[in-house]
Amino acid sequence: MKNNYQKIAQETLTIEANTLLDASRLINKEIEKAVDIILTCKGKLIISGVGKSGLIGAKMAATFASTGTPSFFLHPTEALHGDLGMISSGDVVLAISYSGESEELSKILPHIKRFDIPLVGMTREKNSTLGKFSDLLIPLHVKREACPLDIAPTSSTTLTLALGDALAVCLMKARDFAKEDFASYHPGGTLGRQLFVKVQDLMRRDSLPIVKQDSTLKEAIVKISEGRLGTVLIVDDKERLVALVSDGDIRRGIMQRDFSLEHSVMRYATHSPKTLEDENILASDALVMIENYKIQLLIITDKDKKIQGVLHLHDLVEAGIK
Repeated sequence: MKNNYQKIAQETLTIEANTLLDASRLINKEIEKAVDIILTCKGKLIISGVGKSGLIGAKMAATFASTGTPSFFLHPTEALHGDLGMISSGDVVLAISYSGESEELSKILPHIKRFDIPLVGMTREKNSTLGKFSDLLIPLHVKREACPLDIAPTSSTTLTLALGDALAVCLMKARDFAKEDFASYHPGGTLGRQLFVKVQDLMRRDSLPIVKQDSTLKEAIVKISEGRLGTVLIVDDKERLVALVSDGDIRRGIMQRDFSLEHSVMRYATHSPKTLEDENILASDALVMIENYKIQLLIITDKDKKIQGVLHLHDLVEAGIK
Protein backbone atom coordinates (compact mmCIF):
# COMPACT_ATOMS: atom_id res chain seq x y z
CA MET A 1 0.00 0.00 0.00
CA LYS A 2 1.40 3.36 -1.04
CA ASN A 3 2.01 5.86 1.75
CA ASN A 4 0.20 9.17 1.69
CA TYR A 5 3.25 11.36 2.27
CA GLN A 6 1.29 14.57 2.12
CA LYS A 7 -0.85 13.38 5.02
CA ILE A 8 2.20 12.15 6.95
CA ALA A 9 3.90 15.54 6.56
CA GLN A 10 0.75 17.35 7.68
CA GLU A 11 0.42 15.10 10.72
CA THR A 12 4.07 15.69 11.63
CA LEU A 13 3.68 19.44 11.51
CA THR A 14 0.41 19.27 13.43
CA ILE A 15 1.94 17.22 16.24
CA GLU A 16 4.88 19.59 16.56
CA ALA A 17 2.64 22.66 16.34
CA ASN A 18 0.40 21.29 19.08
CA THR A 19 3.49 20.67 21.21
CA LEU A 20 4.41 24.33 20.91
CA LEU A 21 0.85 25.49 21.62
CA ASP A 22 0.62 23.27 24.70
CA ALA A 23 3.99 24.56 25.93
CA SER A 24 2.93 28.18 25.39
CA ARG A 25 0.00 27.65 27.77
CA LEU A 26 2.35 26.23 30.40
CA ILE A 27 4.89 29.05 30.31
CA ASN A 28 5.40 30.29 33.87
CA LYS A 29 7.61 32.54 35.96
CA GLU A 30 10.64 30.34 35.25
CA ILE A 31 11.18 32.19 31.97
CA GLU A 32 11.19 35.52 33.80
CA LYS A 33 13.66 34.17 36.32
CA ALA A 34 15.89 32.87 33.52
CA VAL A 35 15.83 36.28 31.85
CA ASP A 36 16.77 37.98 35.12
CA ILE A 37 19.66 35.55 35.71
CA ILE A 38 21.08 36.11 32.23
CA LEU A 39 20.57 39.88 32.32
CA THR A 40 22.50 40.20 35.57
CA CYS A 41 25.24 37.95 34.27
CA LYS A 42 28.49 39.89 33.90
CA GLY A 43 30.09 37.20 31.77
CA LYS A 44 28.81 34.91 29.03
CA LEU A 45 25.89 32.57 28.54
CA ILE A 46 27.40 29.13 27.97
CA ILE A 47 25.16 26.49 26.43
CA SER A 48 25.91 22.78 26.63
CA GLY A 49 24.27 19.58 25.45
CA VAL A 50 24.91 16.27 23.68
CA GLY A 51 23.59 14.81 20.43
CA LYS A 52 20.44 16.47 19.10
CA SER A 53 20.30 18.67 22.19
CA GLY A 54 23.84 19.75 21.41
CA LEU A 55 22.92 20.69 17.86
CA ILE A 56 19.98 22.70 19.14
CA GLY A 57 22.22 24.27 21.78
CA ALA A 58 24.75 25.38 19.17
CA LYS A 59 22.00 27.10 17.22
CA MET A 60 20.69 28.75 20.38
CA ALA A 61 24.15 30.04 21.24
CA ALA A 62 24.43 31.57 17.76
CA THR A 63 21.03 33.23 18.16
CA PHE A 64 21.88 34.67 21.57
CA ALA A 65 25.27 35.93 20.39
CA SER A 66 23.76 37.68 17.37
CA THR A 67 21.04 39.38 19.40
CA GLY A 68 23.08 41.02 22.13
CA THR A 69 23.75 38.21 24.62
CA PRO A 70 27.43 37.08 24.59
CA SER A 71 27.18 33.31 24.24
CA PHE A 72 28.98 30.21 22.98
CA PHE A 73 28.39 26.46 22.85
CA LEU A 74 30.51 24.13 24.97
CA HIS A 75 30.47 20.42 24.17
CA PRO A 76 30.47 18.33 27.38
CA THR A 77 33.12 15.91 26.12
CA GLU A 78 35.47 18.74 25.21
CA ALA A 79 34.72 20.34 28.57
CA LEU A 80 35.95 17.18 30.34
CA HIS A 81 39.22 17.43 28.46
CA GLY A 82 40.19 20.98 29.22
CA ASP A 83 37.50 23.25 27.85
CA LEU A 84 36.00 23.74 31.31
CA GLY A 85 38.60 26.49 31.48
CA MET A 86 36.32 28.48 29.20
CA ILE A 87 33.89 28.88 32.09
CA SER A 88 34.66 31.62 34.57
CA SER A 89 33.08 33.54 37.42
CA GLY A 90 30.23 35.72 36.22
CA ASP A 91 29.07 33.27 33.53
CA VAL A 92 25.76 31.42 33.34
CA VAL A 93 25.39 27.87 32.02
CA LEU A 94 22.30 26.68 30.16
CA ALA A 95 22.40 22.87 30.00
CA ILE A 96 20.04 20.93 27.70
CA SER A 97 19.03 17.26 27.99
CA TYR A 98 15.54 16.04 27.25
CA SER A 99 15.94 13.01 29.50
CA GLY A 100 18.09 14.87 31.98
CA GLU A 101 20.45 11.87 32.10
CA SER A 102 22.85 12.42 29.19
CA GLU A 103 26.03 10.75 30.45
CA GLU A 104 28.55 13.23 29.11
CA LEU A 105 26.57 16.20 30.33
CA SER A 106 25.94 14.65 33.75
CA LYS A 107 29.68 14.22 34.25
CA ILE A 108 30.44 17.92 33.95
CA LEU A 109 27.58 19.18 36.14
CA PRO A 110 29.45 18.76 39.46
CA HIS A 111 32.44 20.59 37.99
CA ILE A 112 30.23 23.43 36.77
CA LYS A 113 28.83 23.79 40.28
CA ARG A 114 32.39 24.25 41.58
CA PHE A 115 32.47 27.57 39.79
CA ASP A 116 29.52 28.72 41.88
CA ILE A 117 27.73 30.09 38.84
CA PRO A 118 24.01 29.79 37.98
CA LEU A 119 23.01 26.61 36.16
CA VAL A 120 19.78 26.74 34.15
CA GLY A 121 18.51 23.38 32.96
CA MET A 122 16.16 22.42 30.14
CA THR A 123 14.74 18.93 30.64
CA ARG A 124 11.47 17.06 30.98
CA GLU A 125 12.45 15.35 34.25
CA LYS A 126 12.56 17.50 37.37
CA ASN A 127 14.09 14.64 39.36
CA SER A 128 16.72 13.78 36.77
CA THR A 129 20.43 14.42 37.30
CA LEU A 130 20.22 17.67 35.35
CA GLY A 131 17.03 18.65 37.14
CA LYS A 132 18.60 18.17 40.56
CA PHE A 133 21.78 20.09 39.71
CA SER A 134 19.91 23.00 38.13
CA ASP A 135 19.38 26.22 40.07
CA LEU A 136 16.50 26.95 37.72
CA LEU A 137 14.58 24.49 35.56
CA ILE A 138 12.79 25.28 32.30
CA PRO A 139 10.61 22.19 31.76
CA LEU A 140 10.16 20.53 28.38
CA HIS A 141 6.53 19.37 28.21
CA VAL A 142 6.11 16.94 25.32
CA LYS A 143 3.15 14.56 24.99
CA ARG A 144 4.66 12.62 22.11
CA GLU A 145 7.34 12.81 19.47
CA ALA A 146 6.25 13.36 15.89
CA CYS A 147 8.25 10.26 15.04
CA PRO A 148 5.80 7.37 14.35
CA LEU A 149 7.76 5.27 16.85
CA ASP A 150 7.59 8.06 19.42
CA ILE A 151 11.36 7.70 19.78
CA ALA A 152 13.36 10.00 17.46
CA PRO A 153 13.74 13.54 18.86
CA THR A 154 11.30 15.60 16.80
CA SER A 155 8.68 17.37 18.89
CA SER A 156 11.15 17.63 21.76
CA THR A 157 13.89 19.27 19.69
CA THR A 158 11.36 21.61 18.08
CA LEU A 159 10.17 22.71 21.51
CA THR A 160 13.71 23.14 22.84
CA LEU A 161 14.66 25.29 19.89
CA ALA A 162 11.49 27.37 20.20
CA LEU A 163 12.05 27.93 23.93
CA GLY A 164 15.56 29.10 23.14
CA ASP A 165 14.13 31.54 20.60
CA ALA A 166 11.55 32.72 23.15
CA LEU A 167 14.27 33.33 25.70
CA ALA A 168 16.37 35.21 23.14
CA VAL A 169 13.41 37.41 22.19
CA CYS A 170 12.70 38.17 25.86
CA LEU A 171 16.32 39.26 26.28
CA MET A 172 16.13 41.42 23.16
CA LYS A 173 13.07 43.15 24.57
CA ALA A 174 14.73 43.57 27.96
CA ARG A 175 17.76 45.19 26.34
CA ASP A 176 15.74 47.32 23.90
CA PHE A 177 17.75 45.64 21.17
CA ALA A 178 17.00 47.66 18.03
CA LYS A 179 17.40 47.20 14.29
CA GLU A 180 20.59 49.27 14.38
CA ASP A 181 22.05 47.00 17.07
CA PHE A 182 21.20 43.96 14.98
CA ALA A 183 22.92 45.55 11.99
CA SER A 184 26.18 45.96 13.88
CA TYR A 185 26.26 42.20 14.53
CA HIS A 186 25.50 41.32 10.90
CA PRO A 187 27.67 43.49 8.64
CA GLY A 188 28.01 40.84 5.94
CA GLY A 189 25.62 38.98 3.68
CA THR A 190 22.13 39.90 2.60
CA LEU A 191 20.92 40.44 6.14
CA GLY A 192 23.79 42.79 6.86
CA ARG A 193 23.14 44.77 3.72
CA GLN A 194 19.50 45.11 4.70
CA LEU A 195 20.30 46.43 8.16
CA PHE A 196 23.71 48.03 7.87
CA VAL A 197 24.22 49.72 4.51
CA LYS A 198 23.10 53.34 4.54
CA VAL A 199 22.10 55.70 1.77
CA GLN A 200 25.42 57.54 2.06
CA ASP A 201 27.22 54.30 1.22
CA LEU A 202 25.46 53.92 -2.14
CA MET A 203 24.50 57.41 -3.29
CA ARG A 204 26.24 58.96 -6.29
CA ARG A 205 27.88 62.28 -5.53
CA ASP A 206 30.14 63.06 -8.47
CA SER A 207 29.48 64.22 -12.04
CA LEU A 208 25.74 64.52 -11.49
CA PRO A 209 23.64 65.65 -14.48
CA ILE A 210 22.55 69.14 -13.42
CA VAL A 211 21.33 72.11 -15.48
CA LYS A 212 20.02 75.56 -14.62
CA GLN A 213 16.30 76.22 -14.83
CA ASP A 214 16.78 78.62 -17.74
CA SER A 215 18.38 75.88 -19.87
CA THR A 216 16.78 74.55 -23.03
CA LEU A 217 15.48 71.01 -23.38
CA LYS A 218 18.28 70.35 -25.87
CA GLU A 219 20.90 71.24 -23.27
CA ALA A 220 19.14 69.03 -20.76
CA ILE A 221 19.15 66.05 -23.11
CA VAL A 222 22.90 66.41 -23.56
CA LYS A 223 23.31 66.28 -19.77
CA ILE A 224 21.05 63.25 -19.55
CA SER A 225 23.28 61.43 -22.01
CA GLU A 226 26.39 62.36 -20.07
CA GLY A 227 24.95 61.47 -16.68
CA ARG A 228 23.67 58.01 -17.63
CA LEU A 229 20.89 58.21 -15.06
CA GLY A 230 18.05 58.75 -17.50
CA THR A 231 17.37 62.01 -15.66
CA VAL A 232 18.66 65.55 -15.40
CA LEU A 233 18.35 67.60 -12.22
CA ILE A 234 17.29 71.22 -12.47
CA VAL A 235 18.48 73.91 -10.06
CA ASP A 236 17.89 77.63 -9.60
CA ASP A 237 20.52 80.37 -9.42
CA LYS A 238 21.26 79.42 -5.80
CA GLU A 239 21.89 75.77 -6.74
CA ARG A 240 18.66 74.64 -5.08
CA LEU A 241 16.75 71.75 -6.61
CA VAL A 242 13.54 72.86 -8.29
CA ALA A 243 12.65 70.05 -10.71
CA LEU A 244 13.89 67.17 -12.85
CA VAL A 245 13.38 65.88 -16.35
CA SER A 246 13.43 62.17 -17.08
CA ASP A 247 13.48 60.17 -20.31
CA GLY A 248 9.79 59.56 -19.70
CA ASP A 249 9.08 63.28 -19.43
CA ILE A 250 10.79 63.85 -22.78
CA ARG A 251 8.87 61.03 -24.48
CA ARG A 252 5.61 62.49 -23.24
CA GLY A 253 6.71 65.94 -24.43
CA ILE A 254 7.42 64.65 -27.93
CA MET A 255 3.75 63.73 -28.22
CA GLN A 256 2.83 67.41 -27.96
CA ARG A 257 2.19 69.16 -31.28
CA ASP A 258 4.31 72.20 -30.46
CA PHE A 259 7.23 70.20 -29.01
CA SER A 260 10.61 71.87 -29.52
CA LEU A 261 14.13 71.17 -28.30
CA GLU A 262 14.54 74.91 -27.89
CA HIS A 263 11.80 75.18 -25.32
CA SER A 264 12.70 75.79 -21.69
CA VAL A 265 13.52 72.59 -19.87
CA MET A 266 11.06 73.64 -17.17
CA ARG A 267 8.20 73.22 -19.64
CA TYR A 268 8.67 69.45 -19.63
CA ALA A 269 9.92 69.04 -16.08
CA THR A 270 8.52 67.19 -13.10
CA HIS A 271 8.20 69.80 -10.39
CA SER A 272 8.67 69.00 -6.69
CA PRO A 273 10.52 65.70 -7.24
CA LYS A 274 10.87 63.23 -4.38
CA THR A 275 13.81 64.05 -2.14
CA LEU A 276 15.50 62.80 1.01
CA GLU A 277 17.33 65.04 3.47
CA ASP A 278 18.85 62.28 5.65
CA GLU A 279 21.61 60.29 3.96
CA ASN A 280 22.15 58.32 7.17
CA ILE A 281 18.98 56.27 6.89
CA LEU A 282 19.24 52.63 5.89
CA ALA A 283 19.36 51.90 2.18
CA SER A 284 16.58 49.34 2.70
CA ASP A 285 14.34 52.11 4.04
CA ALA A 286 15.17 54.26 1.03
CA LEU A 287 14.18 51.36 -1.23
CA VAL A 288 10.78 51.26 0.46
CA MET A 289 10.37 54.96 -0.34
CA ILE A 290 11.34 54.40 -3.97
CA GLU A 291 8.87 51.55 -4.30
CA ASN A 292 6.08 53.47 -2.59
CA TYR A 293 6.62 56.54 -4.79
CA LYS A 294 7.00 54.34 -7.90
CA ILE A 295 10.16 56.19 -8.94
CA GLN A 296 13.64 55.10 -9.95
CA LEU A 297 15.68 58.00 -8.62
CA LEU A 298 15.71 59.51 -5.13
CA ILE A 299 17.47 62.85 -4.78
CA ILE A 300 19.39 63.53 -1.57
CA THR A 301 19.50 67.18 -0.55
CA ASP A 302 20.40 69.24 2.47
CA LYS A 303 17.83 71.33 4.33
CA ASP A 304 18.35 74.18 1.86
CA LYS A 305 17.42 71.86 -1.04
CA LYS A 306 20.97 71.86 -2.38
CA ILE A 307 21.79 68.53 -4.05
CA GLN A 308 24.12 66.21 -2.15
CA GLY A 309 23.73 63.15 -4.35
CA VAL A 310 21.29 60.71 -5.91
CA LEU A 311 20.28 57.15 -5.18
CA HIS A 312 19.15 55.06 -8.15
CA LEU A 313 17.05 51.94 -7.94
CA HIS A 314 19.68 50.06 -9.95
CA ASP A 315 22.35 50.91 -7.34
CA LEU A 316 20.19 49.37 -4.62
CA VAL A 317 19.53 46.24 -6.66
CA GLU A 318 23.21 45.78 -7.53
CA ALA A 319 24.11 46.14 -3.84
CA GLY A 320 21.70 43.37 -2.93
CA ILE A 321 19.27 45.59 -1.06
CA LYS A 322 15.80 44.06 -1.06
